[in-house]
Amino acid sequence: MLKTNVDKLVKLSVVGEVASPIFGRGVYNISAEGTPMVLPGVGGITYNVRVGDPACGWEADHVEPGVSIENKENDPRFGQSANTALNVLSCIGNEAVVVSGEAKGAKGVVTGKHGGIEHVLVDFQPDVLDKLMLGDKILVKAFGVGLKLLDFPEIKVMNMDPRFLEAINPKSKKDKLEISVTHVVPASIMGSGLGSNTSHSGDYDIQLFDENTRRQYGLDDLRLGDLVAILDADNSYGRIYKQGAVSVGIVVHTNCVTSGHGPGVTTLFTSSTGKIIPKIDAKANIAPLLKLRTDI
Repeated sequence: MLKTNVDKLVKLSVVGEVASPIFGRGVYNISAEGTPMVLPGVGGITYNVRVGDPACGWEADHVEPGVSIENKENDPRFGQSANTALNVLSCIGNEAVVVSGEAKGAKGVVTGKHGGIEHVLVDFQPDVLDKLMLGDKILVKAFGVGLKLLDFPEIKVMNMDPRFLEAINPKSKKDKLEISVTHVVPASIMGSGLGSNTSHSGDYDIQLFDENTRRQYGLDDLRLGDLVAILDADNSYGRIYKQGAVSVGIVVHTNCVTSGHGPGVTTLFTSSTGKIIPKIDAKANIAPLLKLRTDI
């Protein structure tokens, strides 16, 4: 068992409501090849796309699996937003409970955070999805912010519930940690999401426009919920390129047609000094790890 400071962490309630799908003023997305396309995107209740499903191949752009939630409250006195708290405090693996509407009492699991639109993504079983309605409120039992690996000070942990850390079950290899992932990704193809000064919310995207790189790294079969290692990427204080660094994250939304975008990755582990050893394992996906599905 890894030694952590789990006994010092605070568990808080945060809440969001099921967010409606939205379009900008322009209905079209312009693809990287210059083709205008009309596609479903962020928000809503996605009935047929869940963690464990392919991240690529859909007629879609940035589609979020399961249920997308946001908090529209803010405090004008301080310019502070309850949605920021929802995004920062919610962690992958947190329990989420429906607290209004026909599905009241149903439980789900936080599976991702999507930056830009600032949504938290929650997986529910199909029968619950059928009962949910846009605007229903979902309470997240936020737990995990501040989590540390006491024997690995050069590895930072973020956006992760301790029970998900336990399910991932990293292995100690002297002063390094071996973490199971489905794929490794070069930092050279990471795109949208760069430039933030924090990785404690949101995501950044794997660009899949270069066919040779996709083939070399086997990225065409990425799935939503996959754990992936990004090589030469330091996510300690934002997301930067740094030779020898390694970061591990979870795939949170589908592929995209627009330039600079692709399947999004929310950070879970990062080491600026390369203390993470990725180990390829096709089962390194949140759906089987937390037993969210039995059909994959």
